[in-house]
Amino acid sequence: MLTTIREKSQGAFAWGILITICVPFALWGINNYMDNGQEAPVASVGDKDFFQRDINKAYEQYSQSLRGLGIDEQILKAQALQKLIKDEVLLQYVNANGLTVTDDNIRSFIQTLEYFQTDGNFDEKKYKALLSSQRLSSSEFISRIKNALVMEQFQHSIMDSAIATPFDIESFFKIQNQQRDIEYVTLPLKSPAEPLKEEEITAYYQQHQDLYQSPEQVSIDYLELSLADIANKITVTEDKLKAFYEEQKDQYTTPERRKISHILFTINDKTPANIALEKAQKAKQALVTKNFAALASEVSDDKMTAKTGGDLGLFTAGVMEKAFEDAAKTLQQGDVSEPVKSSFGYHLIKVTELVAGKTKPFDVVKDEVTKAYQKSQADNGFYEAGEKLAELSYQNPDNLQVAADALSISIKKSALFNKDKGDGITSEDKVRSAAFSEEVLQGNNSAPIELGTDRLIVLRMQEHKPAAPLELNLVKKAIQATLLSEKAKLIAVEKAKEIKSRLQSGEKLQALAAENKLEIKALKAVMRRNTEIPSQVLEALFKAAKPVADKSSIFSMTLPSGEPVVVSINKVTEGVMTDSDKKQMELAKKNIANAFGQAEFNAVLSSLEADADISVKESREKVQE
Repeated sequence: MLTTIREKSQGAFAWGILITICVPFALWGINNYMDNGQEAPVASVGDKDFFQRDINKAYEQYSQSLRGLGIDEQILKAQALQKLIKDEVLLQYVNANGLTVTDDNIRSFIQTLEYFQTDGNFDEKKYKALLSSQRLSSSEFISRIKNALVMEQFQHSIMDSAIATPFDIESFFKIQNQQRDIEYVTLPLKSPAEPLKEEEITAYYQQHQDLYQSPEQVSIDYLELSLADIANKITVTEDKLKAFYEEQKDQYTTPERRKISHILFTINDKTPANIALEKAQKAKQALVTKNFAALASEVSDDKMTAKTGGDLGLFTAGVMEKAFEDAAKTLQQGDVSEPVKSSFGYHLIKVTELVAGKTKPFDVVKDEVTKAYQKSQADNGFYEAGEKLAELSYQNPDNLQVAADALSISIKKSALFNKDKGDGITSEDKVRSAAFSEEVLQGNNSAPIELGTDRLIVLRMQEHKPAAPLELNLVKKAIQATLLSEKAKLIAVEKAKEIKSRLQSGEKLQALAAENKLEIKALKAVMRRNTEIPSQVLEALFKAAKPVADKSSIFSMTLPSGEPVVVSINKVTEGVMTDSDKKQMELAKKNIANAFGQAEFNAVLSSLEADADISVKESREKVQE
């Protein structure tokens, strides 16, 4: 299998793969196991049915990291469905073959998930809150985590077995460092000479009304829980505030700043304790006429600090021995201690800087203390109210009033907004995503939506305005621009085909460029890392055939702008491994092996999928359009 993969993969490797490839063992399917559907199935794998809401949920999660890349929504939705199917095929296979993980491994994994952590530790409240918001029992969630870990275990077993041989590495660098001499021309887009006809504009409008529509809009009713709002309702008294202030006094205190220096006389085999003490006492007497820093640099046995006059920096309790610390804490600025014994020897200690600690009086920080007290008291209330909101909005899916009454909060309303833009609460991506979900559009309450750690909302649709065709007179200019652009692209593409054909017939690029008033760009020894030419041209360049028998290889392509490019490959020089490449051998070996492992795993998964009983039904909206 790996041999076949190697043969098919060699031409596709590039330096970017070598440097950046890292197989991300993302937990298989964990995001897809957080919801269930009730409607008619859209797809099935064996006895497992997938419903429209499963597809929608998978799409929302799958597309989050790909938004803004210009990928067609329907393509993403189809890919999300395929991922659901692949995950289920794999799950059924590993279960059928008895693969499992221990309870300890499952427990350990769950406790390391960042969703359930506070300050780096497992937070049981967060764990219960998330499961409650997803309407999952703990046993159900653990079962799904177990499935995900078993699938990942199987993935590792295949991918970790892949290896890259010296031949693979040599082949990689031969291809990677290949050089190509090229010439190319770019054909600019020119508006057609003939003006557009009214019937052309009308026909295009009628055929493409889906492109010229007002956006789908909704408005929502919503309940919002805010930690700040709950905190503001906490009743405070002077006595409670003062007690809280005393408990939290450190938060309102600037600690003392005490900087110290020392002179050390060590005790060792050559210098017994009595001799070290005598040295310290003489040094203390010498300080009557001598500068402490100067004396430290002359006589201190701590040679590291002696260079800086015995400076030990800021005093920190708990670092030095008790006798040393007791002496350092009692000195005033400029004072020098009597000899202090430690396990190192005798020290003379001096306080070189002292700024007294300062505690802000209660009256000065009363407002700050009030907010801190209210927040500390509100934390539990916020958690409990969140659980209640989740429970009541789920039990009463057709209204928010029951939850609003139980929590004594008001139902808020939004203005109309679309999928891409909103104001206020609807400026939040999570809110817009939930508002346009199938569940909400069908008239149900949304699941609780966390906005940070201190806000929680549940929403339902108030008004829904489907997308509607715009009148022709409003979009006429846009249609004219589109038609002119398409005609210009068509003219340029036809001209590019003509130039390509004539080049393949033996005509010279210089003559054709002059005839069509085009600029030739000629580049020698172009490599895959070249930045002088458009990336699309570079990619196509190294996929194109090599020249045969001194006859240039000709190909054409179209840039994202619509401009065609005609390229002549005149010479190809095979790559060699450089000294710099040799330094990357271990990295190359590891990452090429990873690439082989990924290809091997994908091949196994495709084989399992081919053997599985899979049925995909046409959804009423083509995978929730």
